Amino acid sequence: MGQLITVGITGQSGFMGTHLYNFLGTKSEKIDRLNFQDSYFDNEVDLQNFVKSCDVIVHLAAMNRHEDEQVIYNTNIELVKKIINACEATNSTPKIIFSSSTQEEKDNLYGKSKRDGRKYFEAWAIKNSCRVLSLIIPNVFGPFGKPFYNSFIATFSCQIIAGEQPTIINDSTVNLTYINELSQVFYDKILDEGNEDINSYLVPHTSSRKVSEILDLLKEFKIQYLENGQVPKVDLNSFELDLFNTFTSFIPKDYFPIKFTNHTDERGAFVEIMRAGSPGQTSYSTTIPGITRGNHYHTRKIERFAVISGKALIQIRKIDSDEVFEYILDGAEPAYVDMPIWYTHNIKNIGNTELITLFWINEPYNPEDADTYFVNV
Repeated sequence: MGQLITVGITGQSGFMGTHLYNFLGTKSEKIDRLNFQDSYFDNEVDLQNFVKSCDVIVHLAAMNRHEDEQVIYNTNIELVKKIINACEATNSTPKIIFSSSTQEEKDNLYGKSKRDGRKYFEAWAIKNSCRVLSLIIPNVFGPFGKPFYNSFIATFSCQIIAGEQPTIINDSTVNLTYINELSQVFYDKILDEGNEDINSYLVPHTSSRKVSEILDLLKEFKIQYLENGQVPKVDLNSFELDLFNTFTSFIPKDYFPIKFTNHTDERGAFVEIMRAGSPGQTSYSTTIPGITRGNHYHTRKIERFAVISGKALIQIRKIDSDEVFEYILDGAEPAYVDMPIWYTHNIKNIGNTELITLFWINEPYNPEDADTYFVNV
């Protein structure tokens, strides 16, 4: 294995930063992640130690919204200058990947802050013979975004789940990129050893939808998934799958477990486990008392655990959090829990008899692209 590339991400705690940091965590054979704290911007020593330890700095830290646009501009330019000053103070020349925006060409101070910030980095790169790459990024959406801040999709999802009616202000066609796709672009550019010191790259959008079309899909997700327990038709590697995983990320964790309808008569019982508009893979496991299965997470897969016999403890934890959610399921009252993406999960037999669990996942297992990463809950 070659030498690892040390990568630090300013704005690591934000929407894009969190996703990129977690995404790079799945690339541990090539990437060594350096932790960044927002407080470093207020401490010269911490920021200097950070920049001199990085082979690559992905500069995502920025203010997106404020009632005073001048505050947005001043804040974003100041952050750029602090990175540059820290590099100059330590004679550090890391490769810098700057997160810009398609707003660069628009007449607003946020866009101007991105355009001017890029120019400051480029001037520094010319002076010090180092590399700066600016990514011009379209509208981005994905799980765990901040409603009323990161994306209208996050806002709409939260409102629909809460039983509210979203309002469309401008029913325009929006160009969109899913956060996992954007993280892949960042990863590719981190590895890129191109010869150009200064370069800009327009990140292509991967889908275009009218706002009303997206709202209709989200409403349908609520009807099918939350009201009827059915996974809607979401093809693999599709906008609909990405939108569904975004939508479900905002469902409160106390929504589960969901009890099945148990149909009983003199012959015994019948329980319907799963309805889905998508093909997938169904399997089952038997687990002896005291044994735990799982302790892994997925970045795209939809997965359902249904306990049909025995007693189980299911635990889930978002991989960048310490908070663990627990669910106890008993075959005497068959129920299911769906596993959110980016949550490591396990299932333990806490009963005295054999545990039988049925699993459904929306794509057949592929050992060449398993989308399964092992981390203890």
